[in-house]
Amino acid sequence: MSPTGPAASDFPVLPAGHVTFLGAGPGDPGLLTLRAVEALASADVLVAEPDVLGVVRGHARAGVSTPELAVVDVTSTAAGVPVLRDAANLVMEAAKGGRRVVRAVSGDPGLDGNAGAEMLACAAAGVPFEVVPGVANAVGVPAYAGVPLRDAQGADVRFVDARTASDRCWAEVGASDATAVVSTTLDSVAAAAGELVSAGRKPDTPLTVTVAGTTTRQRTWTATLGTIAQVLKQAKVLPSPDGHQPVIAVVGERSSAAQRDQLSWFESKPLFGWKVLVPRTKEQAASLSDQLRSYGAVPHEVPTIAVEPPRTPQQMERAVKGLVTGRYEWIAFTSVNAVKAVREKFEEYGLDARAFAGIKVAAVGEQTAAALIDFGVKPDLVPSGEQSAAGLLEDWPPYDPVFDPIDRVFLPRADIATETLVAGLIELGWEVDDVTAYRTVRASPPPSDTREAIKGGGFDAVLFTSSSTVRNLVGIAGKPHNVTVIACIGPATAKTAEEHGLRVDVLSPEPSVHKLAEALAEFGAQRREAAKEAGDPVTRPSERRPGARRRRTTT
Repeated sequence: MSPTGPAASDFPVLPAGHVTFLGAGPGDPGLLTLRAVEALASADVLVAEPDVLGVVRGHARAGVSTPELAVVDVTSTAAGVPVLRDAANLVMEAAKGGRRVVRAVSGDPGLDGNAGAEMLACAAAGVPFEVVPGVANAVGVPAYAGVPLRDAQGADVRFVDARTASDRCWAEVGASDATAVVSTTLDSVAAAAGELVSAGRKPDTPLTVTVAGTTTRQRTWTATLGTIAQVLKQAKVLPSPDGHQPVIAVVGERSSAAQRDQLSWFESKPLFGWKVLVPRTKEQAASLSDQLRSYGAVPHEVPTIAVEPPRTPQQMERAVKGLVTGRYEWIAFTSVNAVKAVREKFEEYGLDARAFAGIKVAAVGEQTAAALIDFGVKPDLVPSGEQSAAGLLEDWPPYDPVFDPIDRVFLPRADIATETLVAGLIELGWEVDDVTAYRTVRASPPPSDTREAIKGGGFDAVLFTSSSTVRNLVGIAGKPHNVTVIACIGPATAKTAEEHGLRVDVLSPEPSVHKLAEALAEFGAQRREAAKEAGDPVTRPSERRPGARRRRTTT
């Protein structure tokens, strides 16, 4: 065992009575700057609109205050448009009270009129502040839509806010050949296009319109100034009660459909917009969900298994004490939960990773190894091949009385674990203390809307990582709809799924959750290409006809 330590977070702390005006970008949390993350980590108070709070909240420290912004413009609320709020008062009150305040706004603070007024208020009151720029909506959204604003010819770019644009502004932009980036709303796009045509732009000038830019809800339509109203109507986008949604429209030759087809990198991700059910414990789901997001999916975590302490903890307590007193040559971890259970016992006894000194440590796979490293322990053995108990046994050395002073292995694991590893270690000459470190029980049912989505085809795919996740999900939420893509981590899990009446579409090439996610992404990519080759629109599985035929694949 090689002790190691997690990387330290060494963020500079803001002075007391200070305000950071922070740009949260267009919506993708990955677009936050490093300085933004640093400021959020040391904030006492976080003031943000609801649509921005979700982007920045995850980087704030535990216990940060997030005061709710009060509506002060009831008329605007009734009309379904953005409202004025008391953010300025909250910011000033907290800063004058000696708190470190982060005021987060969408896009970039320099382009937010309210933020500018709040900065002036800070300056007048002598409250120190800083500005952390963010990716402006008018720049970030076209980039995610596959629409570059400039090329080698270096044409001019004009930015227009349709809500405040004057007749003179429309006239100047309409009379030029510059690329125009128009910030407007979905139901006002056609009116903005009409303004540009009236000012001199040709009706056949290409135009793209993007809603929910940089998020997995992003949608982009390609048209011309003269056809955009018809395109949105044919797509059944308008009329809509959501017509007040903000959009970014790009007008100019760089918005042509032919060019965007080549450059649309974000919306062409293999699982773009797919709502994927991840039925695992919340701790285990995190890294898998991150990987799914990288493919453009929207993961929805539904715990199907709850982890609880063993009913009789004495066996675990004796084993941990034996670990410290030199009873074992090896300790083998077969899950992240086993690492967590031992770590909690260590903390209970005031121990840390140094207690593993002189003991060889084995991990069943990469995720378990990562959990050990986070604990401060570098495992000595991780399977070189299959990440499973069988793979671990392939690499496990036989007991040698000459080189191994102790012949005993500590195996902390679940109450329902199989005997494969125990039997294999005994066959290699080792004595095994097989200890129940934790119990797995069926989790509580998810909310009713989640259950309805599972049974009604609201999810595009579900990932099953064990037979127990199949049984438990069906038990607490019902059987997934037949349009939902079923992906299984291995043959045993696939067999259980089929026994429950599910047709398996994707089978992981090896028992790894990351390989399972890769296999689902490959399935999505093949499905997308097949639709394009057939000249069909690319749709998600949840948008398919009920009962459509599906094909099983192993990738």
